[in-house]
Amino acid sequence: PLKILLPLFSLALGAAAALLFGPSDRPSAAVAASTPPAAPVLVELFTSQGCSSCPPADRLLERLDAEGSVVAVSRPVTYWDRLGWKDTLARAANDALQDRYARRGLPGAGVYTPEAVVQGSAAAIGSDERALRRMIGAAPSDAALRLDGGRVVASRSAAGAELRFLAIAHRASVDVARGENGNRTLGYTNVVLAEAAVPCPASGACAAAIPAAIAGQRGADRWAVLLQDRAGGRVHAVRWIGRPAK
Repeated sequence: PLKILLPLFSLALGAAAALLFGPSDRPSAAVAASTPPAAPVLVELFTSQGCSSCPPADRLLERLDAEGSVVAVSRPVTYWDRLGWKDTLARAANDALQDRYARRGLPGAGVYTPEAVVQGSAAAIGSDERALRRMIGAAPSDAALRLDGGRVVASRSAAGAELRFLAIAHRASVDVARGENGNRTLGYTNVVLAEAAVPCPASGACAAAIPAAIAGQRGADRWAVLLQDRAGGRVHAVRWIGRPAK
């Protein structure tokens, strides 16, 4: 019941915010001029093909990806499938991650769409460009990830953290036949298709090769890795990684 009620309540909050602040698909001069982060920042958009409020947030994520200063990914959720259209890109793992963020009590977090979570540390309505860019500019980053041969190496030991590898489809287009977005074609950016975590050791360097299942994920044409506290904790670092060797 909580999982159903929270999205409805949060969507109402999102609609009220849109009326008050008027976020649009085009950034204002002040928003567009915001300072980019010094290191890549992770932006995760929880979205759904069954959510009529989500397309503006999906388009904002596309623009952020094109700017190149963030690792922006789409995480479609399943809980709106009951409205008459089964999301063709949704994963239950995305639902579970959003639940973990909500239970941690992040500022702005909940179980709703569209929700953008920045660096696992704060959240906002995914179409609120001003709030989202402000969070990106202030996002904490206290580590770095480098490639060493076929391995990813964290700049510091990170007990209680993990290297999380993501297999991603850069672009996806879906013809939605029913539900709130019925008879519309929706576009998505950097859809997470699969992920796998490698726990960091209690001491010493945190390093791992991309898991074979992620490297070979069908439909993937991009890959990313992040250093994150376990159980949906704070993100310490994130970066794109190249196409894995076959």
